[in-house]
Amino acid sequence: MSKEEMGKTEPDIAVGTVEDVEAMMKKFDRESNVRNWEGKPKAVVRLLSIAFSVYCIWVTLFSTAMPEVRLNMFLGLILVIGYLNYPMKKGSARVNYVPWYDIIIMIVGAMPFFYFAVKADSIIRLATRVTKDPVMVVMAIAGVLAFMELCRRCVGIPILCVVGSLLVYTFANVRFGKVVYDLFYTTTGLMNTPINVCAKYIVVFIIFGAFLERTGISSFFIDLANCAAGASSGGPAKVAVISSALCGMVSGSSVGNTVTTGSVTIPMMKRTGYKAEFAGAVEAASSTGGQIMPPIMGAAAFLMAEYMGIPYAQVALKAILPAVLYFTGIYIAVHLEARKLGLKGIPKEELPKMRLLLPKIYLLLPLIVLVILVSTNMYTMQFAATVAIFITIGVGLINKDDRITPDKILDALEAGGKGTITVAVACAMAGLVAGCITSTGLASKLITIIVNVSGGHAIIALFLTMLCCIVLGMGVPTTANYCIMAATCAPILMSPEIGIPRVCAHFFVFYFGIVADITPPVALAAYAGSAIAKAPPMKTAFNATRLAIAAFIVPYIFAFSPQMLFEFSEGLSGVMIVVGVIQIIVTSLLGLFLIASALNGYLFAMIHPLIRIVMIVGGLCMMIPGTLTDAAGLAVFVLVMLLQKRLADSRAMQQEA
Repeated sequence: MSKEEMGKTEPDIAVGTVEDVEAMMKKFDRESNVRNWEGKPKAVVRLLSIAFSVYCIWVTLFSTAMPEVRLNMFLGLILVIGYLNYPMKKGSARVNYVPWYDIIIMIVGAMPFFYFAVKADSIIRLATRVTKDPVMVVMAIAGVLAFMELCRRCVGIPILCVVGSLLVYTFANVRFGKVVYDLFYTTTGLMNTPINVCAKYIVVFIIFGAFLERTGISSFFIDLANCAAGASSGGPAKVAVISSALCGMVSGSSVGNTVTTGSVTIPMMKRTGYKAEFAGAVEAASSTGGQIMPPIMGAAAFLMAEYMGIPYAQVALKAILPAVLYFTGIYIAVHLEARKLGLKGIPKEELPKMRLLLPKIYLLLPLIVLVILVSTNMYTMQFAATVAIFITIGVGLINKDDRITPDKILDALEAGGKGTITVAVACAMAGLVAGCITSTGLASKLITIIVNVSGGHAIIALFLTMLCCIVLGMGVPTTANYCIMAATCAPILMSPEIGIPRVCAHFFVFYFGIVADITPPVALAAYAGSAIAKAPPMKTAFNATRLAIAAFIVPYIFAFSPQMLFEFSEGLSGVMIVVGVIQIIVTSLLGLFLIASALNGYLFAMIHPLIRIVMIVGGLCMMIPGTLTDAAGLAVFVLVMLLQKRLADSRAMQQEA
């Protein structure tokens, strides 16, 4: 959508422009604070990003180089394009300007990685003796410091504080030469699993998402959602929930998806009668949840399969029920809000016709092919993503309404290259974190600390982990955040002292890393929604947190009851498993309905505060798998429904009289 189109709404509906969103994001989001390039310098920087994307695709398909060569080239290139895109401080508006010290940092920081890539064989043969050469030590330190500075510029301070603290602790407890060797010259530091996964998988999926956005699939999803829910009460908000779930699944960016779909849905919601802060919150919460939506989950599903050592198809299957609960909770909340305010839907004559949308179903072909190739283990994940990119180009050529052009292909490659920077930098920091923990043996000490603080109670350990995930997730891309959490927090939860199952631990940290985008004080997706809605940022963030309540409840439930992730005890018959799955789905949905209604304060009529508390307790009972808790929650559900219906009928009769 163009700047002019984004600002055009009804006269009485104030909606933010692209400039408003950019100003808000530059204020809070480091990733949005980029250099201003114009003319030939802009073309050169653009060409570098395009070349980087092409190089990454080529490496995933054809390179047989050893990891030390591949990863060092990747890290060196990230530093170059990173410093060309991100200035030292916020608010830098000078055009075509890179200060001399940035050029020095970029060159001095990138050269060690390129040198290592060229001389990898000899450096590997030297082993620990490499640290006896002062030049090699200085180069290693320069490379690490350059990445830490780039992290400050494009990711944020919280992760940098963690990395800095761990480095100080590591140098204080481990021999200097060993630390330098481990963190720079081996695959236990910067080249640890996170950056390996980033270079191998994430970058290709980021490029795939950039191509998919240029096929017009976002507009297709919005039109599809309009057909499904646009005419119902408060339809535009329901359209936002459905379309954002579908678009966010592909984009892998809460903020990006909020801006893309929100520029269409938020004005529609405000025009229907929703408050500005509620409209922005609906879009932010839905866009954030798109990253837990299988089968793609913003590329995280493929990473989780790699970290947990289980097939991708199993990850997608286990993610279904939590995702359904998340979006059902938001859908119920917007429906009840519409009923409370007496809002109507979009007139049917203004909605797109399904018969006109069905011929465009081919836009889903890249997603379908990707899922089939990965879930059947026919090819590697990176190869499947590359194939999907070429299919996306083919699909884009067919779509006459939004045909892909050579310029759009270059735009996608450029966006993919730029989008990789923050993810790669955060993954590099995650590698340093994992390297420090490994070098010092800190993992066992952290487990001991968590166990002592929590008193051995898993619920307290989970709560502390939740806080850690939210803090470290502030402004960090989802995939990178998961890499960090999987390397640090998940092993603590899986320890025998805490006892959370492996799959549950990984899903737990993944969920709370995501909700950082809508949780105050740094809720980037909510801030993007507030900029479009012209609403107070903090009000929007608190509304988004309330709407996404399922994301704060469900992880605790599946941590203690793996059945919600379809993890059943061995020995159960097929019939018992099917019955158990049906029971969990039905009771969880009913429980979520109670909680969402209680938080909204309206069902058939306004709800008394005491009744709302009872409803929350009953809803939690039904969401916790177990026959006894289900029965107690169901009793509350029936009683509340009867009382509320009777109260609504009584008030209706009084009004008629």
